[in-house]
Amino acid sequence: MFYKVSVVRIVYTVICLLVISLQSALLLNTANAEDMPSFRRSFSGYALSAQNLAVIINDSDPKSVEVGAYYVKIRKIPTANVVHVNIPVGREKLSITAFQTLKSTIDAALSDDIQAIVMIWATPYAVECNSITSAYTLGFNANQCQNTCSPGSLSAYFDSASKKPFSDVKYRISMLLPVVSVTDAKALIDRGLKSDYSAPKANAYFLSTSDINRNSRARFFPQSGEVTQRYLTIKTLKADSIANERDIMFYETGLAKVPSLETLRFLPGALADHLTSFGGDLLNHGQMSSMKWLEAGATASYGTVSEPCNYWQKFPNPAVLMKHYLNGASAVEAYWKSVAWPTQGVFIGEPLASPYRR
Repeated sequence: MFYKVSVVRIVYTVICLLVISLQSALLLNTANAEDMPSFRRSFSGYALSAQNLAVIINDSDPKSVEVGAYYVKIRKIPTANVVHVNIPVGREKLSITAFQTLKSTIDAALSDDIQAIVMIWATPYAVECNSITSAYTLGFNANQCQNTCSPGSLSAYFDSASKKPFSDVKYRISMLLPVVSVTDAKALIDRGLKSDYSAPKANAYFLSTSDINRNSRARFFPQSGEVTQRYLTIKTLKADSIANERDIMFYETGLAKVPSLETLRFLPGALADHLTSFGGDLLNHGQMSSMKWLEAGATASYGTVSEPCNYWQKFPNPAVLMKHYLNGASAVEAYWKSVAWPTQGVFIGEPLASPYRR
């Protein structure tokens, strides 16, 4: 659950107040002054592909090996881009030492052309209080673990125009393609591939819920309306959930558990997540795991692995996420660009899904 702000944390937060206020003001202008994405500021030309994506397979996990081989075949990943590692199966969190060994093994196998990686396993998904995707991309942040409810560190990739994150800011952005069921993981991969260049007629749902603590990013929800250039209908609602809706490309909300997912129809390439403390606990020990979105048919999602408190900066900003995805970014690029403070958040799904690439 989210805890009330203590006096000590208030004093600590004041140090970062000016920066936070400036970021908030800038993004509120984006969300409110441009209710519909205008595409005047074009981010077209995204080029993340099989050629600059590395696939990391855990040879100790037969499911990772089978799904990794399938992904390499389906996405036509070059053999040189495949890295084999050995991690004990079933370990949810890595120690710092074990993680550093893993990262060194991966980095040593990659050329400078690799801009992103995908890890083919469900566990481990954390390194101490950091997510494994953020620890890999940004480096392990020990300071965040001293107080997980403290403000995070700003990502240089947040809302940037970069098309090559490693070349531009030295981030190899990363995503976890979780494998609990081999059948489900292969279906996820198929959805990602099917989404490419599809630009279907779709709906986007942004729900301002009755859960005040988990509603902190509602200020960034776009107004309801049509994005005619992308055949997208935006529906911003005051509701705790939706049911029996179809053709969903975006679904963002704030609840500990989201009901009626089994009644929804997500389109290939759909992005969906909920703001809560432990959505990144993929094995679902309490609150709803972000894995539930993938099981319901979404193609990528996000959740935090340790108590973040409800800073909007630690979760996908809906205005930023939608802007970059609609302008042609892949799922991994759009999600990474949408989180200002990503240290505690794990990015999951099929990274190359690109329904709006031109």
